[in-house]
Amino acid sequence: MALKSAMAVTGVILVLYLIAHMYGNLKVFSGQEAFDGYAHGLRELGYPLLPESGFLWIARIVLLASVLIHIYSAVVLTLRARKARTDRYQVKKRVQRTYASYTMRYGGILIALFVIFHILHLTVNVIAPGGKSDSPYERLVGGFQPEFWYVTLFYLASVIAVGFHLRHGVWSGMATLGFNKASRQGKINTVAMAIAVVVTVGFLLPPLAVTFGLVS
Repeated sequence: MALKSAMAVTGVILVLYLIAHMYGNLKVFSGQEAFDGYAHGLRELGYPLLPESGFLWIARIVLLASVLIHIYSAVVLTLRARKARTDRYQVKKRVQRTYASYTMRYGGILIALFVIFHILHLTVNVIAPGGKSDSPYERLVGGFQPEFWYVTLFYLASVIAVGFHLRHGVWSGMATLGFNKASRQGKINTVAMAIAVVVTVGFLLPPLAVTFGLVS
């Protein structure tokens, strides 16, 4: 139960981060000055109580700890479930599973690879398909130009995987935290689907807008 609770709590932290990050990304539609100003504002958040970029480093540490705890809990619970399986010739109780639950494992691997690429591309400016720049706006716009369609395609596949992960994760997290009563299942499914769709669409809009020339 402790590991399931850890997965649920860290999942909530990660969902809240995704929503905040998605909102920030949408500022690209307000132009370079607004987007770069937003990025600079994050570095100044909490200053002078915190040093410059202090808030960002605290957030990164919390996120990293949440990701590691989330992955550890998922791996341990999966191994325990395998160990607890009955003999293949015995009658097994069928459990309702959504398509999202089947894609959690491989989707999680894709997401992990994407996070590494995303940080190297748009955060630390090591991978620069469109050329290196000190401007977050220019890095984003340059990285999703039509000639770098493979970057956009990888981004799209990864974000869709995040959507599936969210759909299943929000539902199972609510169940772990005790919200999944029979009378609430319909509402919980709706909430899980709504969060997954909003986050997925919100993250897909900026790169697609750049690729199709709506943002330049």
